[in-house]
Amino acid sequence: MARRPARRTTRPSSSARAPEAPTTERNKIIAAFLGLLAERPIEDIGLAEIARDADVSLAQLRGEFPSKLAIFAAHIKDTDRAVLAEDLSEMEEEPPRERLFDVLMRRLEILSPHRRAIRSLMRSARRNPPLALALNTLAVRSQQWMLTAAGIGATGPRGAIRAQGLALLFGSVLPTWIRDDDPGLARTMAALDRALTRGSRLAGLLDDLCCIPAALCRIRSRRRRHDEDLEDSEESAAA
Repeated sequence: MARRPARRTTRPSSSARAPEAPTTERNKIIAAFLGLLAERPIEDIGLAEIARDADVSLAQLRGEFPSKLAIFAAHIKDTDRAVLAEDLSEMEEEPPRERLFDVLMRRLEILSPHRRAIRSLMRSARRNPPLALALNTLAVRSQQWMLTAAGIGATGPRGAIRAQGLALLFGSVLPTWIRDDDPGLARTMAALDRALTRGSRLAGLLDDLCCIPAALCRIRSRRRRHDEDLEDSEESAAA
């Protein structure tokens, strides 16, 4: 049954989604990094520590990832794939807002085992603007996929604005999600519902702004065709 944020107050416990055991060097490295990140800031984590906890050599670590941020980017990609692999067909007939609500809640459920790591990274980002900008880039790319999963356009100028807005909206819900100890994530659902309500109003305004450059191009194109037709008429009259 499709999930309606205005009517549902509970969701299935995210504990049913057990993370897969690391089996490859790549997965072991990601798991080791997230484990360390849950305990200390990213700036205090060394590559040698990650390799040690993942039980790989530094050469193997370097072969898989060039940096700590690249490891986290791989984690985001894996999360994207987990969301996109879910059966979303039950939401096809729902309004876009409810489809997006469902997609984002599924994402939060999948991320539940990594709350402490995400909280640690958020704290570091508040103190480190370059890190915050890098994380924003990763978030925008990820939210383009979430928009696509919800059947909402994520290409062109409008899509870029939607993805940036959704990245900020999703980030604003994370503090509530991190503190939400309810298995049904009721507080998180309410926070996401409110954020999407605010975001929907803003998205309408931004979409209108996106239409302005396109409208100007159409006006210029019509004027150019009009001028060309006028020149052709003058040349014909002169002949």
